[in-house]
Amino acid sequence: MLKLIFSPIVMLIRLLWQTVFLAVGQVWANKIRATLTALGIIIGVMGVTVVAAGLDGMQGYVLTQFEGIGAKKMWVWGDVPENKRSVMNWTDVKITTDEANLILEHAETVETLTPGCRTSWNVANGKEVAQSVRVTGIWPSWHEIENRQVLLGRPFSRIDDDENRQVCLINEQGIEELNLDIDPVGDYILVNGRRFLIVGVVETKELSPMMGGGQARTELYIPFSTHKMMNPYTWTDLTLQLYDPDKADEAKGEIRFILRNHRNLSPEDEDTFDMFVIQSAIESFNGVAFVISIIMGSVIGISLIVGGIGIMNIMLVSVSERTREIGLRKAMGAQPPVVLLQFLVEAIVLCVIGGFIGLLAGNLLVMAVEFIPDFPLESISIPRWAIFLSLGFSAAVGMIFGMGPAIKASMLNPIDALRHE
Repeated sequence: MLKLIFSPIVMLIRLLWQTVFLAVGQVWANKIRATLTALGIIIGVMGVTVVAAGLDGMQGYVLTQFEGIGAKKMWVWGDVPENKRSVMNWTDVKITTDEANLILEHAETVETLTPGCRTSWNVANGKEVAQSVRVTGIWPSWHEIENRQVLLGRPFSRIDDDENRQVCLINEQGIEELNLDIDPVGDYILVNGRRFLIVGVVETKELSPMMGGGQARTELYIPFSTHKMMNPYTWTDLTLQLYDPDKADEAKGEIRFILRNHRNLSPEDEDTFDMFVIQSAIESFNGVAFVISIIMGSVIGISLIVGGIGIMNIMLVSVSERTREIGLRKAMGAQPPVVLLQFLVEAIVLCVIGGFIGLLAGNLLVMAVEFIPDFPLESISIPRWAIFLSLGFSAAVGMIFGMGPAIKASMLNPIDALRHE
């Protein structure tokens, strides 16, 4: 019983095995023609793998940069509606500390936040003067949100802000520019003519050029209330940290409700504030990357189809050249399905071999790209899905475009085929 079941399966496997070897032999016997025929497949597969590796590397690079900023971050700032810019002043829409406290108290999606205000002041250490240093006013929660650790000394405390203390944090670049001690904690500097005590050294966090970064420069941080005391007219914005970045839309809704209520805006009034969430930028980028993938995939798909047409043409030529061989095989008892399978497998093998060559060429090209000086992507590699997709598509092209010539070969009359010159 088992012999009756497995015997046809064994015969089919043997037939396929012999057919594959016969197909490889035909490809090897016509190496130049086969290579030129499969050129479209080779170029198409190489394009798929290189583009997939490039897009995958670019996506990983950009997402890494976003993660450096913080995927849970959100910004809120005042904004004058366009239709009210003639009657409303920018100071009327400025975010206040009262609104910051309301958001922190009532927005369930917000973990913590810090207001921020910035002014460029001269900073002096004795005779050393740094011109137009960016001085930022912050709350103590800034350390957690920005993930900026204090290397020496201490971070700000709530008392520093409540009592308007003239204390500051400086980064390593500032120590060098102002010629301070290696450990400047406890030293005094002048900020816009006021005497400030350095209580800590904060690490320098460099952003990539993509995020507007560049060479590190002096950074100085002081308590938010102290900054407002020195310059009450500075622009204020909020930097928030959400519990869950996937709830960004919910966070926007909560904050919009809180601010509109606090500002007594009627349903007809436009928002006098604006918001931005990093997660929305990540989603937008992923959407753009997906569209680019579709477009590039379509272009490369056309190349593979053109390669498939070349395969079909050469298989039709092969059928014409081997008409007597087909007639002889059929005269010796070969059934039409066997002849069809022979030519179909031959087309598939030719496409798959072209696919492997294209995959090898793509790998070599990707490896060569990594040796380009100052290449922005740290490492790129061909994703697995691109390998399986390209090889699978190559086999599908061989099957689809090889079917016509294979059917033509299987339908030949053996008598007419043997008479063919």
